Amino acid sequence: MTREAAELGCASVCLNPCFLGPAVRRLRDAEVDPERAPTVACTVVAFPLGASAGHTKSVEATTAVKAGAAEIDFVAHLPHLLACDLKAATDDFLAVTLPAREVSGDVIVKVIIESAALMSLGDPDAAEAERRIATACHAAAEAGCDFVKTSTGFHPAGGASTTAVRLMRKHAPNLKVKASGGIRTRADADAMREAGADRLGCSATLAILGL
Repeated sequence: MTREAAELGCASVCLNPCFLGPAVRRLRDAEVDPERAPTVACTVVAFPLGASAGHTKSVEATTAVKAGAAEIDFVAHLPHLLACDLKAATDDFLAVTLPAREVSGDVIVKVIIESAALMSLGDPDAAEAERRIATACHAAAEAGCDFVKTSTGFHPAGGASTTAVRLMRKHAPNLKVKASGGIRTRADADAMREAGADRLGCSATLAILGL
């Protein structure tokens, strides 16, 4: 997987923390095109539920960065976002960003907000669904995240949608947006990019590229 990601020029390869050490070593040894940025290792924190205590998220994040992760994708505590509780959400996010950046100021942090769940759980109207997305985006900005990301791909509510990406782009103008979950074809990828996604997370890279 790491060799394939490097050969294809992917921004990063995301894997579970237990595989981080070998992946970092293989990516460092991989032959890459000198004209493009090397593929880096990304790992997950509080995955896939986001229900870990703040201290646990902090330990996971710092351990990952010390092990060589250049990027961290962590799952937000969804009840805070469903309740549109900006302060609680921001505190949750800071439990990852602050300790991670104490280890490395260069680490890229993405928060997974499970956008499909925010837009469907409790059958919210369009305005309430947007408030939930906006809360997540504002908390991400205040906590110093680099990206807001749609989904883990594991939640039964679903993955990425162009509607969610547009709302995230709207409410996180100074952050990057990552669309992930259910992106399996070139048409899916193009639609997400047109909606405002800066990066795509997918396991169907070869199919999307037509390889």
